[in-house]
Amino acid sequence: MVVSATTHPTLLDYTKRQDPDKSIATIVETLAQTNEVLEDMVHLEGNLETGHRTTIRSGLPAPTWRKLYGGVQPTKSETVQVTDTIGMMEAYAEVDKQLADLNGNTAAFRMSEDMAHLEGMNQEFASTLFYGDETTASEEFTGFLPRFNSSSAESYENVLLGTAYGGATAADDNNTSIWLVVWGPNTCHGIYSKGSQMGLSKEDKGQVTIEDTTGNGGGRMEAYRTHYKWCTGLSVRDWRYIVRMQIDADNLGAESTASNGIADLTEMMSDACELIPSLSAGRASFYCNRKVKQTLRKQFVNKVKQSTLGMDEIGGRSTLTFDGIPIRKVDALTLTETRIS
Repeated sequence: MVVSATTHPTLLDYTKRQDPDKSIATIVETLAQTNEVLEDMVHLEGNLETGHRTTIRSGLPAPTWRKLYGGVQPTKSETVQVTDTIGMMEAYAEVDKQLADLNGNTAAFRMSEDMAHLEGMNQEFASTLFYGDETTASEEFTGFLPRFNSSSAESYENVLLGTAYGGATAADDNNTSIWLVVWGPNTCHGIYSKGSQMGLSKEDKGQVTIEDTTGNGGGRMEAYRTHYKWCTGLSVRDWRYIVRMQIDADNLGAESTASNGIADLTEMMSDACELIPSLSAGRASFYCNRKVKQTLRKQFVNKVKQSTLGMDEIGGRSTLTFDGIPIRKVDALTLTETRIS
């Protein structure tokens, strides 16, 4: 099955359409190499300065069976409004001017030093995208897990547990999740503030004088400073286009049998696809950590006769796929998730 992609841009798409100065595009491409979710995540401008308010249809009008000469009362649908907020992540990169100039290529040296800050922002974004929770960290945005973490929530219909697929029952904190997400303007997408710039912004502050805080008496030094800022959030317009699959992280193996406690991941992912109303509604992808992806590659050998797992050419490189849907690696997905209650 080939899943059609949405025409709305990802962060990587957007930056490639900028002016001839490719500094930001290069940065985003670098981030995408270590955080593959950026290759899929659609971003749209929020309708609020601090977030995005979505009107969700919560009830359909009931039709009436009418007899001849019988009247029909008018009806209407029911809706609810949900507001998703945007988090603001910033970093300052500073390098000693003398050290940078000794290199002979000041700009290249500064960028090499800045990469550590960018990787930190990248990892923090990916972690927040899946685990962020405004109820415990108000400065963050709420990610996927808090929205799919309770058996009393409506979204629990799209939560699959490994125990139903031959998997063992894990301890409370020895779990991990595979996510199936369909990105699109009417399903699930990233958001940025109304009237602001999309994605990561970079401002070269140039040469500045800073205080030496290493214990040398509070002296001064000349340095180059770069300011990075990333204002972003997550809007889930329709939870039916997201599926969470939680499994025991200690019981991952190449083959599931009736007694070894290893969950059949391919069967689980197949059921996840069937829970999605329409895989063609946007850009669909699976997300898992590297340990799970290694397991999937091994299960691929055992399941090749079913033709569900395969290697496709996506974006110029071979990508592990399931039923035509790419499987992306996200190291932010931990092996220590609490078991869903």
